[in-house]
Amino acid sequence: MDRDLESIQEVRDLIRQAKEAQVKLREFPQKKLDDICRAIAGACAAQSERLAKLAVEETGFGVWQDKVLKNQLGSAITWESVRDMTAVGIIREDRDKGLMEIGVPVGIVAALIPSTNPTSTVMYKTIISVKAGNSIVISPHPNAKKCILETVEIIKRAAREAGAPEGMVGCIRLTTMEATNELLKNRSIGVILATGGEAMVRAAYSSGNPAIGVGPGNGPAFIERTADIPLAVKRIFDSKTFDNGTICASEQSVVTERCIEEAVVQELERQGGYFMTPEQSEQVGGFMLRANGTMNPRIVGKSAQAIADMAGIRIPAGTRVLLSRQTEVGKKNPYSREKLCPILAFYVEPGWEQACDRCIAILQNEGAGHTMTIHSKNQEVIREFALKKPVSRLLVNTPGALGGVGATTNLAPALTLGCGSVGGSSTSDNITPMNLINIRRVAWGVRELEELRDGNAPAAGAGPNGRAAGYGSASGGSWADQHGSASGGSWTDQHGSASGASWADRHGGASGVSRADQNSSVSTGELTREAVEQITKQVIARLMATK
Repeated sequence: MDRDLESIQEVRDLIRQAKEAQVKLREFPQKKLDDICRAIAGACAAQSERLAKLAVEETGFGVWQDKVLKNQLGSAITWESVRDMTAVGIIREDRDKGLMEIGVPVGIVAALIPSTNPTSTVMYKTIISVKAGNSIVISPHPNAKKCILETVEIIKRAAREAGAPEGMVGCIRLTTMEATNELLKNRSIGVILATGGEAMVRAAYSSGNPAIGVGPGNGPAFIERTADIPLAVKRIFDSKTFDNGTICASEQSVVTERCIEEAVVQELERQGGYFMTPEQSEQVGGFMLRANGTMNPRIVGKSAQAIADMAGIRIPAGTRVLLSRQTEVGKKNPYSREKLCPILAFYVEPGWEQACDRCIAILQNEGAGHTMTIHSKNQEVIREFALKKPVSRLLVNTPGALGGVGATTNLAPALTLGCGSVGGSSTSDNITPMNLINIRRVAWGVRELEELRDGNAPAAGAGPNGRAAGYGSASGGSWADQHGSASGGSWTDQHGSASGASWADRHGGASGVSRADQNSSVSTGELTREAVEQITKQVIARLMATK
């Protein structure tokens, strides 16, 4: 059989197995799902070092010691963050309002896995999917297939021993574009979790299936004049050198004020930054950006020294980060775009207002909706940045890469970071199991049509199908009866009005007389257009008066 056709058939088989597993999974209570997740997290955490080394060996991206921490984040830390969460069954109940919410699995999660964070993303996506009662089918990046498949085998073995149904976790082995397209467009998919390149994310959103995608990051880091400059530089470099900058929330530019420029530059150099000459910047920039306008994948996850060697420039021994002074932002300027490696653009502005504008320009160039950082002790400036920046995460006094994924902040630990509508994403959340469920809402009736029209309450004891009948009480009792009110009292009675008084009565009308009646409309219980207009005007006036 042709390889492309064979890969499509493999995907269809994986989806069929995932559907069969889903039939069993949706009967599992939360505790049973938690047992499976706990087993998966433990098995992955125990193999985090071996899998980290496999990932670096296969992809050539990053630092294996840092990938160990990523694997811990994707397994043990993710599990710890969702352990007490209720995602399936009754997740919320409000008896006072007669409302109940039930978490329902979306079904099958299609998970696209990038080559930059391969093993950790598989762990994370599997745990949050299963926690929410879903099956998962994984599409690995071809350049990281070996380490991804090894991670999947560890997960499947642990899940099986914990009582998971066969087919709950599947992974494509024949990686072709046709296979990925079949996965994305298959009508049985509940939701797509797309983490990867911009083209892949666009394909996910155009598939016809619900999708949660992550676009490129391009977060600037603003060092404001009140910042602890040595600590700010340390945090930026901790982030930018972590796994050689492969986390998309890592800083891509440094923006600072002219009044502290000298101090910032000295500190950047003291901690291992090297400011390239204009000629070196041009040479490295030419190597970074390919003719088609995309970043050269050869720089991804490489050290500063390795990039310098490839670009043919000489830098001081021990250089941790390459810096390039810049004054412009644009698609043709590689330094103002996402660089998944230890390279930073450096901008200097007269004051924080101009720095604010510069950061917005950088984000609008690429990375809108994602993440940026600010280093400052000035709460007013921080507030202004929070109000104006087109990002989903504004990180304050913390490393961008580690803060964005919830390692050094109290954001939800996640390796899929939503970019919101400004970034073309369906959510701005750090993705958790709660993004992978549908919520079924159960609502008890609390008022009748007559009450909405003119306040005439229905007859007491309307029968078993009356308002909220059966909500924990004997058949025939109304919802209001079970919450401390006298039998036969209307919803309005229990909220401070006299028996039979309508909402309109409690807002300026005489008892027993509807708002419509007070405004010369017909008194037949039917609201005229004139009456509705009068009610609307008076309600708005009252609301404005109480502001």
